[in-house]
Amino acid sequence: MKKILFIIGTVASINISAQKLSEKMAATVMNTWKDSFALDNKPAKWTYDMGVIMKGFENVWYATGDAKYFAYMQKQVDFFVDKDGNIKTYKQDEFNIDNVNNGKSLLTLYRVTGNEKYWKAATRLREQLHHQPRTKEGGFWHKKIYPYQMWLDGLYMGEPFYAECAMLIQDTAAFNDIANQFIWMEQHVRDEKTGLLYHAWDESKEQKWADKVTGRSPHVWARAMGWYANALVDALDYFPQEHPKRKELINILNRLVVAVEKTQNKQTGLWLDILDEPTKEKNYEEASASCQFVYAIAKAVRNGYISSEKISIAKKGYDGIVKKFIKEENNQINLYGTVKVSGLGGNPYRDGSFDYYMSEPVIVNDPKGIGAFLLASTEMEMLPTLNVAKGKTVVLDSYFNSEKKKDASGIEKSWHYKWDEKDNGGFSLFGNIFNSHGFTTSTLYDAPTTNNLKNADVYIIVDADNVADNPKPNYVQPKDADEIYKWVNNGSVLILLHNDKGNAEFEHFNTLAEKFGIHFNEDSRNPVLNNQYEMGALYIKEPNEVLKTAKKIYLKEISTLKLSGNAKAVYTDKGDVLMAVSKIGKGVVFAVGDPWVYNEYVDGRKLPIEFENFKAATDIVKWCAEQIKNAKK
Repeated sequence: MKKILFIIGTVASINISAQKLSEKMAATVMNTWKDSFALDNKPAKWTYDMGVIMKGFENVWYATGDAKYFAYMQKQVDFFVDKDGNIKTYKQDEFNIDNVNNGKSLLTLYRVTGNEKYWKAATRLREQLHHQPRTKEGGFWHKKIYPYQMWLDGLYMGEPFYAECAMLIQDTAAFNDIANQFIWMEQHVRDEKTGLLYHAWDESKEQKWADKVTGRSPHVWARAMGWYANALVDALDYFPQEHPKRKELINILNRLVVAVEKTQNKQTGLWLDILDEPTKEKNYEEASASCQFVYAIAKAVRNGYISSEKISIAKKGYDGIVKKFIKEENNQINLYGTVKVSGLGGNPYRDGSFDYYMSEPVIVNDPKGIGAFLLASTEMEMLPTLNVAKGKTVVLDSYFNSEKKKDASGIEKSWHYKWDEKDNGGFSLFGNIFNSHGFTTSTLYDAPTTNNLKNADVYIIVDADNVADNPKPNYVQPKDADEIYKWVNNGSVLILLHNDKGNAEFEHFNTLAEKFGIHFNEDSRNPVLNNQYEMGALYIKEPNEVLKTAKKIYLKEISTLKLSGNAKAVYTDKGDVLMAVSKIGKGVVFAVGDPWVYNEYVDGRKLPIEFENFKAATDIVKWCAEQIKNAKK
């Protein structure tokens, strides 16, 4: 289960227009780099800059359900990846860990589209990590041309991708390796007095920039610490809850945040480029690092890794970013104040001195800064809704709907309407809407009982199996229906998203539904031929108690409802009841004969833009929160 903590209050110091700055900045990106990420007037190369922005685009897409953000991400990646998964300009034998960063977008594209070319390309990057040169204890070298060196930057470039791969292919042994990369890095570069992390470490102590005793580089570069912080919060998304080293990673994150808080300018909310030289005249407040710290802290608070009080750091930081670095010019917003690059060694040689860091150019709309801003803004734009259902849990059934299939790696997994499924049949966007409103998402793989539902506030059962779905389906039994009824009666919310004739089982499922006065008719309403989407259009002329903002929605092949007892229709069309609510005791049930809020009809990639299924899914989430609140009155 993903544990989440939330914060009382909203982003009071940020004006209303800032709430959609993520979309405004995404528009700047699409205007600046229309065809590919060609930087510095040079031909486009497979570089980590693109991956930083694409991760931001992924978050904007999830927050809006607007497919243009996904399409842009796919277009940029497709510029480099051919049908066989070969990556243009990428050379595995360079063993440059920076080049692994874009693998995050490859995995997203594979998980959403199922196109195996993305998996093949991602496998090439995973293979690089498999052969990446290492320090004696096992830490990844930053690059082949930088032997024996670990850089903070490299943790961001490699570990979240490595962790997601490990999750997808169930490579449990890899998580020890991933955790150790973070642990060793902190051990080698952490200043015991300040808690700050130096930019890099040279095991050989041969580099001119390396301390001859510790091997550390001379200074604490803020963006490097930001990379490391972002790597931690992102890798933890995929880390097994029960892994023995998960807690150690969270402890590292807590230590890092303490150090970061001490270096934040209390007036501006921003961070200097070189954190260990706060009094030097040339030092300046830097945009990308400030964005990275805001993102890491806000996400860490949201996921319960650090104290909720720490959100004040992120609020102050984001307010400072907007005030100092965001400027509206020429019908777009621009991000000022990002240092273009800072590194160590190489030719010409970068000695890691303060003067070296100050010599690097600070530019407008650097992709690393923009990517970090997109991540920070999408996190901060969630704050106003995170208290809607603070501390509540929504449980998704995976017992009555227990289909399984093998993925591209040959692993058999539960699939179809699952929280972590990003393809057409998944519930990843629906789950994200729940999360953004304060809910914790969880899954129940066993038959429901009042005991295993005791911590659930909402229970969703979708598309119960028939024999076509599952040769050995778990049909609803009278005992199951009784247990669920008692649970609802005590003040909880049940959502029944069934299916139409031929795609679902009715006899046993109605054993449950009829206890609430709802009968799913074994029929199929709203047939749709090919892409004639208007055949599936339904219009909400007046807001009802569940759908308060959506006006035009899409449902096809729906089982209609017959109601009795406490059940009441909330939406009818041409004499057919399509949606119903039944209040039982302190609880309530919402029913519709289609799983219609799955990704295919919510993520914007298939339906014409005028359909508002994403908005309808948000309405359902808000309705659930409202019912839970009312049950406690």
